[in-house]
Amino acid sequence: MEIIGYILLGLVVGIGIGRFMLRSLLKNQEVAAQNKVKKILKDAENNAEILKKNKLLEAKEKFLQLKSEHEQEINAKNNSINQRENSIKQKEQSLNQKLENLNRKEQELDNQRKNLERQTEIAVKKQEEVDVLKNQHISQLETIAGLSADDARNQLVDSLKEEARSKAMMQIKDIVDEAKLTASKEAKKVVIQTIQRTATEAAIENTVSIFNIESDEIKGRVIGREGRNIRALEAATGVEIIVDDTPEAIILSGFDPVRREIARLALHRLVTDGRIHPARIEEVVAKTRKQIEDEIVEIGERTVIDLGIHGLHPELIRMVGRMRYRSSYGQNLLQHSREVANFCATMASELGLNVKLAKRAGLLHDIGKVPDDNPELPHAILGMQLAEKYKEHPEVCNAIGAHHDEIEMTSMISPIIQACDAISGARPGARREVVESYIKRLKELEELALSYPGVEKTFAIQAGRELRVVVESERVTDDQAEILAADISNRIQTEMTYPGQIKVTVIRETRSVSYAK
Repeated sequence: MEIIGYILLGLVVGIGIGRFMLRSLLKNQEVAAQNKVKKILKDAENNAEILKKNKLLEAKEKFLQLKSEHEQEINAKNNSINQRENSIKQKEQSLNQKLENLNRKEQELDNQRKNLERQTEIAVKKQEEVDVLKNQHISQLETIAGLSADDARNQLVDSLKEEARSKAMMQIKDIVDEAKLTASKEAKKVVIQTIQRTATEAAIENTVSIFNIESDEIKGRVIGREGRNIRALEAATGVEIIVDDTPEAIILSGFDPVRREIARLALHRLVTDGRIHPARIEEVVAKTRKQIEDEIVEIGERTVIDLGIHGLHPELIRMVGRMRYRSSYGQNLLQHSREVANFCATMASELGLNVKLAKRAGLLHDIGKVPDDNPELPHAILGMQLAEKYKEHPEVCNAIGAHHDEIEMTSMISPIIQACDAISGARPGARREVVESYIKRLKELEELALSYPGVEKTFAIQAGRELRVVVESERVTDDQAEILAADISNRIQTEMTYPGQIKVTVIRETRSVSYAK
């Protein structure tokens, strides 16, 4: 028991000693912490003081910088104001000087006006004196000559008028003759230069296409059982297909070159593929028609690019491409239009006119031949309406409509288009006519001229481009010969159809015959 008591006493004493030591340790830590806090606060105060001093320095520097910039800006404004004041002062001095000059000139003009008034008064007095002397002189002349002044004046005026009239007529005749000679030379020069600078091909188009085949066995496959293939092909293309005894050839006949080309290409694909039956024919014809339409647009685009024409409406470009498959008197329409466009550009350049508008009008002048609708309208009027529809220049529209004299010409480009169209159509090899119709037209020309009284003989020469009429000198005078030439040309123009133009020459000659015996 005593041992347990000692143990408990030891524990109590140990606990007391431990609590005392713990309190001492905590007190020491508290003192150390307080010292550390005081140190931290002191360091913070020192840092805050340093930071405060730095911020004050920065603020002072910023203030000084702003102050300097402000002073510079004020100085600049002051300098600008001073310059403006100096400029205003200079202008004011200049105005004052001009005002002084004006006042001085006004004074001088006033002095001149006064001098002029005095001189005018003196001149009036002198003129009155002259008039008095002139009247006295006229009275003396009237007494001597026995004529009044008005009668003498009228006689003098009449004689001067007659002399002036005769001189004026002579000068007018000389001027007209010189103008005709000069104009004829210049026109021939321009036309010859235009023709020489353009080289084109001869006419080759017709209404029949030939499809060559390797053997006559293919003809039977094209015809099909009981002719169903050829009927399907004709129905799909609108072209007459002639399979006859011609060796290794099938003839495609049709007035529309586009349809003939579609039929030719479709037949080529069918023969190459080997599958020829109605369903396949319709499929191939549809694909070929789409291909031709794409080629038409491509041809139109390539044409306008080659000619350097820009801004053309897509529908007009498509019509230009369709010209490739149109012909006039055997002359390919696209080739003819390109030729006319180049002619027009050359001629407009020679005459100092707008080359771009002339070339544009030359390309589009026969655009009215392409559409299949409105057949009752002349192609020139239809082409003009199409050009107006697609917002072409008014001068281009007028040139298209007036190139066959359907409407009045309102610009200098219009006669150029007409002349170039005639040059392209009338040149040798440009157009082809059937021999029978050609001979018939020549006979009609000669018979038309022979129907006039006093006509002795007629000759159609230059491939029908010139008609020479020989008249009897006893029945037709020189004046009547000129009237006869005009009448014949008017009748030819209104009653006949012909390419280009026809020159009418009336020949009248007088022969005096005598025999020496």
